[in-house]
Amino acid sequence: MEELAKEAGIPVRTVRFYRERGLISPPRREGRIAWYDDHHLARLRTIAGLLERGHTLTGIADLARTFESGRDVAEVLGLGEPTEETPVRLTPEQLADYFEGEVTPENLAAALDLGYLATDGDEIVHISRRLLEVSAELVREGVPLATVLAAGRRVRAHADALAELFVGVMRAHAAETEPPQLRPLARAVVDAELSMALDRRLRHENTEHPPQTPAP
Repeated sequence: MEELAKEAGIPVRTVRFYRERGLISPPRREGRIAWYDDHHLARLRTIAGLLERGHTLTGIADLARTFESGRDVAEVLGLGEPTEETPVRLTPEQLADYFEGEVTPENLAAALDLGYLATDGDEIVHISRRLLEVSAELVREGVPLATVLAAGRRVRAHADALAELFVGVMRAHAAETEPPQLRPLARAVVDAELSMALDRRLRHENTEHPPQTPAP
């Protein structure tokens, strides 16, 4: 413990306190010797980084329990399944920077349940760089992360239905079980239809709630 504390740059009593609070896992024991490793050092550095960003120790403990009960990378990404998405590896501090003030145990649990996040040792893996960046942009625009995640759950349901439709149509009428044009054709149709749907919705909203002209 003394060597771990020295490497982390914190007092031994702080390491002992973190251990008692469950913020770091127990060491591996050989007789009367307790061995700490790089996993423990990485966790201590993560705690220090989150404290610097304003998180409380109680909140950090909640986050740690949420991640440790989360799904692992293989379960979320699937092994051998085709994908066009690029996963992103993040430290907890980097994730906190993406969603400043919004990284709560509740939001993390929702993201893990959706399959947006997975854990791999002391790292967090987001399944899609595109979704990560869009979600962060929505939060910067003032949309609460909880709302973004709830909307993501609804989008997922519609996307699953669309995928079932396109795969069924193509497999019923194409020679190959997974024709190479499936993804680009499906994306083109969805993009065009969504664009027109947004036009219709915005026209409807403007008709129902016309913009107010300021009085001179």
